[in-house]
Amino acid sequence: MIALPSQSTLQPAGEGARQIADLFYVMAAGAVVIWFIVVGLAVYAIIYPGKHDARKTGLLVIGGGAVFPTVVLTALLTYGLSILPGLQRPAPEGSQVIEVVGVRWWWRVFYHLPDGRRVETANEIHLPVDEAVEFQLASEDVIHSFWIPSLGGKTDMIPGRQNRLKLFPTKAGVYRGACAEFCGAAHAQMAFDVIVEPRDEFNQWLATMAEPSTVNHPGSVVFDRLGCGACHAIRGTNANGFVGPDLTHFGRRRSLGAAILANTRENRKRWITHTHQAKPGVEMPAFEHLEEQELDQLVDYLGALQ
Repeated sequence: MIALPSQSTLQPAGEGARQIADLFYVMAAGAVVIWFIVVGLAVYAIIYPGKHDARKTGLLVIGGGAVFPTVVLTALLTYGLSILPGLQRPAPEGSQVIEVVGVRWWWRVFYHLPDGRRVETANEIHLPVDEAVEFQLASEDVIHSFWIPSLGGKTDMIPGRQNRLKLFPTKAGVYRGACAEFCGAAHAQMAFDVIVEPRDEFNQWLATMAEPSTVNHPGSVVFDRLGCGACHAIRGTNANGFVGPDLTHFGRRRSLGAAILANTRENRKRWITHTHQAKPGVEMPAFEHLEEQELDQLVDYLGALQ
């Protein structure tokens, strides 16, 4: 299994996650205060049973059990609603636009370029630090939910509808995103890597992603013979499938199988030959009868797609 990067809203690395973490701490504090008062009244009644002064009892019950919780909960609700406009506000004009489409059980990712082109990748998202990013979210099949806990809140991906999410990462690093809506057998294995980096590194990465991924390697013959290009695309080659993830520059990715395995040579072999053991429910067939030489050539070719 791949080592998990940060995946906690309470360790925020984005403006949205920071506001959500603040909301959690404020609401937790309010809940603790209400709990102590209500439980304190109950303990008082147990310790001092019998008849009490009616006026004082009424003040304690009505004030501590009704008025005070109402005031605190109203204040918490007001605070929670006050952060919504900022979280829902669109990213500024000219921000990077990233289109993400949920598919059982992985992620199509399209980067919109200033010249109108779209660059496709899968299961890995790069973001520039200290800049707002506009996500356009949709689904190809069932309801998914896009969530990067360390960067912001979650947003549903609904078939036939495009939702929008703005994120503003504030710390460079590697984070983990996940599907937050049960979507089928491999829901728990539908994750993705998020790399937040300085703008110049992001620009360099995106420029590389926009280029074709041609490699003169004997494994490309095995890839073609097995018909992998019917499902997968590799820009610069004859492979132009759209059923499975785009494999252009696949060798640069940190993980495979939607962030469940590190992108190592042994894990690529395991994925190809024991696909359904690695990820039950995935639609890719297993090629467990490949000859060892062909398998070695194929996994080395995929790793060479830099």
